[in-house]
Amino acid sequence: MRKEDPVYITGHRHPDTDSIASSIAYAFFKRSMGVQAVPCRLGALNEETRYLLSRFGFQEPVLLQDARMKLSEIAMDAPVSITPDTTIYETLQIMQRDNRAYCGVVDEKQRLVGLVTKSDIAVVGLGDTAMSIEILAQTATENIRKTINGTIVYDDEQAYINGKVSIVAMTELDHLERYDVKDRIVIVGANTEAQQKIIRLGAGMLIVVWAEQIEESVIRTAKEYHCPIIRSGHGSMNTSRYLYFAPAVERIMKKNLVSFHSNELAEDAGAKMLKSRYRVYPVTDQENRLVGYISRYHIMNSRKRKLILVDHNEFSQSVNAVEKGEVLEVIDHHRINDFSTSGPVAFRNEIVGSTATIVATIFRENQIPIPDRLAGLLLGAILSDTMNFHSPTTTQRDKSAANILAAIADLDVDTFAEELFTVTSNQDQVSFSDMINQDLKVYDIHSCKVSVSQVIVPSAKEMRADAREIVGALEHFVQKKRIDLAVLAFTSILENGSVIYAGGARSAWAAEAFPDEEGKEHTFQEKLLSRKQQILPALTAVITDYMGG
Repeated sequence: MRKEDPVYITGHRHPDTDSIASSIAYAFFKRSMGVQAVPCRLGALNEETRYLLSRFGFQEPVLLQDARMKLSEIAMDAPVSITPDTTIYETLQIMQRDNRAYCGVVDEKQRLVGLVTKSDIAVVGLGDTAMSIEILAQTATENIRKTINGTIVYDDEQAYINGKVSIVAMTELDHLERYDVKDRIVIVGANTEAQQKIIRLGAGMLIVVWAEQIEESVIRTAKEYHCPIIRSGHGSMNTSRYLYFAPAVERIMKKNLVSFHSNELAEDAGAKMLKSRYRVYPVTDQENRLVGYISRYHIMNSRKRKLILVDHNEFSQSVNAVEKGEVLEVIDHHRINDFSTSGPVAFRNEIVGSTATIVATIFRENQIPIPDRLAGLLLGAILSDTMNFHSPTTTQRDKSAANILAAIADLDVDTFAEELFTVTSNQDQVSFSDMINQDLKVYDIHSCKVSVSQVIVPSAKEMRADAREIVGALEHFVQKKRIDLAVLAFTSILENGSVIYAGGARSAWAAEAFPDEEGKEHTFQEKLLSRKQQILPALTAVITDYMGG
């Protein structure tokens, strides 16, 4: 039975606390329903999110970089392997045992060094004898013994064989001189006199068949002429057949391989396979250790990654190549924009201030208890996304959910909110460049590429002292990312408002959307808190006037 594929639950790019907490909580909920769910993130976490995860004892979700499956995530053949000194005969037995037509060759650290196939072995058995002679000449006595199931009677370090093989059987002693046995492997029967004469004629190795023992006189002669003797476990026919499979596979293995790394995308590997005609390809890890084998069958049979999107529904905000995955569900509280799938999905979009409110509601609807640590994390997400209920997106449902979660987590909402925003609004050690990327969302409004970043600070008004440096960082950002208009909002929950900065060719449009007081720059915008309900609509209205047609 095929193991159930995991379901990856992910928030949007440039993750905020709501998206991360909702991913973790909804993954917990799905696991309680028997689904193998994995919470994910699409980028680095901000300080606020890291603080909450640490405070309530949660690990950072795994980083999901692409909706397409990696080779490490699809079914592949097990990494059956051999070492370079494995004999061809042993390799063939392993292939037959495991029903394989191939076998990877690895070193002592399991690093891939070659590949041998049944076709390579067939060349040895059926091909020109010149190749067999060459590789047999460099074969160790022990390898020959193993291959013919024999016993080494005598071995000699000074022995030399040229790889050629002769069979001498039922031959009169006087006729032996007619045979060229010099430096050859000679297969002979149990005739003691014939054995001695062949050794004296210069045989490189003697293999004796149908003999229970070798006479001492023969062994003495073998020592004198440096001729190893092996007593075979087979008759002359099978001995001669198996003998050519005694060399080590390193003599016939392919070394210049077409292989793949386990972190490569299956889709990319499939495209590369079309450029070659091999039946199988080794897969290695980052240290070139063999982890398995793939073929076109594995690529064609691989399934799409199963996804659940939380706190977003726009594919432009989602994981890379999300359209190549299988979206099962969406849980969100934002506008519905470019969402489209090839099949039906469960879509839950509600008018609330936080996705965490929806997730907490789902727990209650299904009568699944929320652990106290998870309740604390969800409460932090609601307070963060509603800006302690100051955001115009806040609803009574958010406040009710927060009170219930606070009771479960044994927290006072006001005290916890003060703690949260005091700890996480400190940006003293963060560069303006990093602030732009902390909580960033990118939109395409009438073909105008707009980015909106929002940073929570103790005092938005005090940020005006660094106005020139902030604008410089924004201009650098728009050039690097090719953005038409980049907006950075410094928001203070305590001051209940924001200060807006803009960069890019369309920066004047931001000034129209958020006009300064006469004679001033970067005026404090009172009660401007919500990116979704206030900042983005104001920008959209101005851009529409200019580009809406």
